[in-house]
Amino acid sequence: MANTGVAVVLGAQWGDEGKGKIVDMLAEKAIAVCRCQGGNNAGHTVIIGENNFDFHLLPSGIVHENCTSIIGNGVVVHVPGLFAEIEQNEKKGLVGWEKRLLVSSRAHLVFDFHQSMDGLQEAEKGKGSIGTTKKGIGPCYASKANRTGVRVGDLVGDYQHFTTMLRRLFDCSVKRFPQLEEMVDIEKEIELYKEYAERLRPLVCDTVVAVHELIQQKSGLVIVEGANAAMLDIDFGTYPYVTSSNCTVGAVCTGLGVPPRLVQQVHGVTKAYTTRVGGGAFPTELENDIGQLLRDRGHEYGVTTGRPRRCGWLDIVALRYSAMVNGYTSLAVTKLDILDVFDEIKIGVKYTGPDGNEMRGVPSEQCVLERVTVEYITLPGWKESISACTTFDSLPVNAQAYVRKLEALAGVPVQWIGVGAERSSTIQLF
Repeated sequence: MANTGVAVVLGAQWGDEGKGKIVDMLAEKAIAVCRCQGGNNAGHTVIIGENNFDFHLLPSGIVHENCTSIIGNGVVVHVPGLFAEIEQNEKKGLVGWEKRLLVSSRAHLVFDFHQSMDGLQEAEKGKGSIGTTKKGIGPCYASKANRTGVRVGDLVGDYQHFTTMLRRLFDCSVKRFPQLEEMVDIEKEIELYKEYAERLRPLVCDTVVAVHELIQQKSGLVIVEGANAAMLDIDFGTYPYVTSSNCTVGAVCTGLGVPPRLVQQVHGVTKAYTTRVGGGAFPTELENDIGQLLRDRGHEYGVTTGRPRRCGWLDIVALRYSAMVNGYTSLAVTKLDILDVFDEIKIGVKYTGPDGNEMRGVPSEQCVLERVTVEYITLPGWKESISACTTFDSLPVNAQAYVRKLEALAGVPVQWIGVGAERSSTIQLF
């Protein structure tokens, strides 16, 4: 693996695959870790010794003293949430962040009324609700697309201009949801942001220039940490049950200003099984004791929301589709140890559509995806703990066979295997 250039780490399923752990491992030799999309609706966990760091807006590399952390222009930033996250992680041992955190002046701001709008929109949908985190991400991206959004540069620049823009944005939002006038004291929020502007200003810069300068140094990897995952991408995911940004590899270009030719590695992260949070079709979901066992053993509850995750067998059709879109150079397979207790393990390998024909990819229509029939293959389990394994050869034969079958079916080489929650509990194959 090259030690310089741009390496991208992306979720290959519906999120929560353990990207933070892989990023943290790579960040030990990196000069920068960057976020290019999403907001504080994402949740990455990094466990270092007895410290359990939870990151939502902060790039996972923030824990490394020699690593610059960059929040790019494609990210939407809730400033109160950002500082609350910093304070929470300071209590867990995070130090020196102010010397190595950069925030793009072009990133759009999420305001509290965006979060209120998020909840109101979900309530409007009733039974058709998507299951958003209600962090205001969708409404903020909508403001961006409507060209009424307010950016970080506006906040730390001319404050009078910022207040004019914020009032205009709020007025536009009230036209859509009149009840916001009763829910939000916009003048109080304007006054509050005067303090935030002073705290944020030292961190703000043109991150496009900063990222390119770091790449040109050729002194270490520049890592891009994807939020959410491929099957939640607003274009390629299971629409409308998706996030509001592109969380596939193209966002590296649009959300950071990095051209495609500089991207040398694209690592897809997949669990050894499948999970998703919120609504939407989930072809391999197990709504039975096996699904509950996966949830309990994998501690499958959201970092951001605490919601229980839906669990199922590994979905190779979705994984292959994800690899097709992102061009993975390797895979990281996390949580293999969760499968230690099973007599047999299934992998979903084929979708048959309602018309009886095999589907070559993941159907774009939700109503079709909900009705696919999944064909499975069954592999024998290994029925022993693998948490102490440090090499591929030390894994039980059946565990090795499972990984090799996954690799062959996905068409992408497996580079890392997670056998436990700790940072050190990762086997590297090459």
